[in-house]
Amino acid sequence: MKKVGIVMGSDSDLPIVKKAADQLRELGIPFEVHVYSAHRTPQEARDFSLGARAAGFGVIIAAAGMAAHLAGAIAANTTLPVIGIPCSSAKLDGIDALLSTVQMPSGIPVATVAIDGGTNAALLSAQILAVEDAELAAKLDAKRRADAQKVLEKDEGIAERL
Repeated sequence: MKKVGIVMGSDSDLPIVKKAADQLRELGIPFEVHVYSAHRTPQEARDFSLGARAAGFGVIIAAAGMAAHLAGAIAANTTLPVIGIPCSSAKLDGIDALLSTVQMPSGIPVATVAIDGGTNAALLSAQILAVEDAELAAKLDAKRRADAQKVLEKDEGIAERL
Protein backbone atom coordinates (compact mmCIF):
# COMPACT_ATOMS: atom_id res chain seq x y z
CA MET A 1 0.00 0.00 0.00
CA LYS A 2 1.16 3.51 -0.78
CA LYS A 3 1.77 5.70 2.24
CA VAL A 4 0.48 9.18 3.02
CA GLY A 5 2.86 12.05 3.62
CA ILE A 6 1.70 14.60 6.16
CA VAL A 7 3.55 17.90 6.18
CA MET A 8 2.80 20.73 8.58
CA GLY A 9 4.17 24.23 8.37
CA SER A 10 4.75 24.44 12.12
CA ASP A 11 4.51 22.11 15.08
CA SER A 12 1.68 24.35 16.30
CA ASP A 13 -0.40 22.54 13.65
CA LEU A 14 0.11 19.22 15.45
CA PRO A 15 -3.38 19.04 17.06
CA ILE A 16 -4.97 19.16 13.60
CA VAL A 17 -2.41 16.79 12.08
CA LYS A 18 -2.96 14.35 14.95
CA LYS A 19 -6.60 13.95 13.84
CA ALA A 20 -5.38 12.94 10.38
CA ALA A 21 -2.74 10.60 11.78
CA ASP A 22 -5.23 8.94 14.12
CA GLN A 23 -7.69 8.34 11.27
CA LEU A 24 -4.99 6.93 8.98
CA ARG A 25 -3.77 4.66 11.78
CA GLU A 26 -7.34 3.44 12.37
CA LEU A 27 -7.61 2.48 8.69
CA GLY A 28 -4.19 0.80 8.67
CA ILE A 29 -2.65 3.28 6.24
CA PRO A 30 1.08 3.91 6.66
CA PHE A 31 2.13 7.54 6.93
CA GLU A 32 5.02 9.84 7.74
CA VAL A 33 4.80 13.27 9.37
CA HIS A 34 7.22 16.15 8.78
CA VAL A 35 7.52 19.83 9.63
CA TYR A 36 8.54 21.87 6.59
CA SER A 37 7.73 25.52 6.06
CA ALA A 38 7.03 26.94 2.62
CA HIS A 39 8.82 30.09 3.75
CA ARG A 40 11.44 29.10 6.32
CA THR A 41 12.54 25.73 4.83
CA PRO A 42 11.53 25.98 1.17
CA GLN A 43 14.34 23.72 -0.07
CA GLU A 44 13.39 20.89 2.31
CA ALA A 45 9.70 21.20 1.33
CA ARG A 46 10.71 21.11 -2.34
CA ASP A 47 13.03 18.12 -1.89
CA PHE A 48 10.30 16.20 -0.05
CA SER A 49 7.80 16.92 -2.83
CA LEU A 50 10.17 16.02 -5.64
CA GLY A 51 11.07 12.69 -4.02
CA ALA A 52 7.66 11.75 -2.66
CA ARG A 53 6.57 9.40 -5.45
CA ALA A 54 9.89 7.54 -5.44
CA ALA A 55 9.67 7.28 -1.63
CA GLY A 56 6.38 5.37 -1.90
CA PHE A 57 3.86 8.09 -1.16
CA GLY A 58 0.48 8.09 -2.90
CA VAL A 59 -1.01 11.25 -1.39
CA ILE A 60 0.34 14.25 0.52
CA ILE A 61 -1.57 16.18 3.17
CA ALA A 62 -0.25 19.70 3.86
CA ALA A 63 -1.46 21.58 6.94
CA ALA A 64 -0.70 25.27 7.41
CA GLY A 65 -2.24 28.40 8.81
CA MET A 66 -2.14 32.11 8.07
CA ALA A 67 -0.56 32.62 4.62
CA ALA A 68 -0.87 28.82 4.13
CA HIS A 69 1.38 28.48 1.10
CA LEU A 70 2.60 25.02 2.06
CA ALA A 71 0.04 22.95 0.12
CA GLY A 72 0.67 25.01 -3.01
CA ALA A 73 4.43 24.81 -2.61
CA ILE A 74 4.18 21.03 -2.25
CA ALA A 75 1.78 20.71 -5.21
CA ALA A 76 4.07 22.81 -7.41
CA ASN A 77 6.74 20.12 -7.12
CA THR A 78 4.77 16.88 -7.47
CA THR A 79 1.94 15.42 -9.50
CA LEU A 80 0.75 13.35 -6.55
CA PRO A 81 -2.62 14.42 -5.11
CA VAL A 82 -2.15 17.11 -2.47
CA ILE A 83 -4.78 17.81 0.15
CA GLY A 84 -4.55 21.11 2.01
CA ILE A 85 -5.76 21.58 5.56
CA PRO A 86 -6.18 25.27 6.31
CA CYS A 87 -5.44 25.73 10.03
CA SER A 88 -7.15 28.27 12.23
CA SER A 89 -5.21 31.12 13.79
CA ALA A 90 -5.86 33.78 16.37
CA LYS A 91 -6.12 36.57 13.81
CA LEU A 92 -8.72 35.51 11.22
CA ASP A 93 -9.92 32.13 12.54
CA GLY A 94 -8.43 30.31 9.54
CA ILE A 95 -10.27 32.20 6.80
CA ASP A 96 -6.92 33.53 5.56
CA ALA A 97 -5.52 29.98 5.39
CA LEU A 98 -8.66 28.68 3.68
CA LEU A 99 -8.47 31.29 0.94
CA SER A 100 -4.73 30.79 0.46
CA THR A 101 -5.18 27.03 0.17
CA VAL A 102 -8.23 26.94 -2.08
CA GLN A 103 -7.22 29.71 -4.51
CA MET A 104 -4.56 27.83 -6.46
CA PRO A 105 -3.75 28.83 -10.03
CA SER A 106 -4.84 26.62 -12.91
CA GLY A 107 -2.48 23.71 -13.43
CA ILE A 108 -1.52 23.28 -9.75
CA PRO A 109 -4.55 21.73 -8.05
CA VAL A 110 -4.84 21.35 -4.29
CA ALA A 111 -7.85 19.59 -2.82
CA THR A 112 -8.93 21.53 0.25
CA VAL A 113 -10.86 20.35 3.30
CA ALA A 114 -12.50 22.43 6.01
CA ILE A 115 -10.57 24.63 8.38
CA ASP A 116 -8.87 22.29 10.89
CA GLY A 117 -10.30 19.33 8.91
CA GLY A 118 -7.64 16.75 9.71
CA THR A 119 -10.04 13.81 9.83
CA ASN A 120 -11.52 14.60 6.42
CA ALA A 121 -8.05 15.06 4.93
CA ALA A 122 -7.18 11.54 6.08
CA LEU A 123 -10.46 10.12 4.77
CA LEU A 124 -9.99 11.81 1.39
CA SER A 125 -6.46 10.39 1.26
CA ALA A 126 -7.89 6.94 1.99
CA GLN A 127 -10.50 7.32 -0.74
CA ILE A 128 -7.81 8.25 -3.25
CA LEU A 129 -5.70 5.23 -2.28
CA ALA A 130 -8.79 2.98 -2.28
CA VAL A 131 -9.27 3.51 -6.02
CA GLU A 132 -6.65 0.79 -6.45
CA ASP A 133 -7.07 -1.05 -3.12
CA ALA A 134 -10.23 -3.13 -2.63
CA GLU A 135 -9.37 -3.98 0.98
CA LEU A 136 -9.08 -0.31 1.89
CA ALA A 137 -12.31 0.44 0.02
CA ALA A 138 -14.06 -2.20 2.14
CA LYS A 139 -12.71 -0.57 5.32
CA LEU A 140 -14.09 2.78 4.18
CA ASP A 141 -17.47 1.21 3.41
CA ALA A 142 -17.53 -0.36 6.89
CA LYS A 143 -16.64 2.98 8.48
CA ARG A 144 -19.48 4.71 6.64
CA ARG A 145 -21.93 2.05 7.84
CA ALA A 146 -20.68 2.36 11.42
CA ASP A 147 -20.94 6.16 11.28
CA ALA A 148 -24.50 5.89 9.94
CA GLN A 149 -25.41 3.49 12.74
CA LYS A 150 -24.15 5.97 15.33
CA VAL A 151 -26.43 8.66 13.89
CA LEU A 152 -29.41 6.29 13.96
CA GLU A 153 -28.67 5.45 17.58
CA LYS A 154 -28.62 9.16 18.40
CA ASP A 155 -31.91 9.54 16.58
CA GLU A 156 -33.48 6.89 18.78
CA GLY A 157 -32.00 8.53 21.87
CA ILE A 158 -33.51 11.90 20.99
CA ALA A 159 -36.96 10.40 20.60
CA GLU A 160 -36.66 8.81 24.03
CA ARG A 161 -35.53 12.07 25.64
CA LEU A 162 -38.45 14.04 24.22
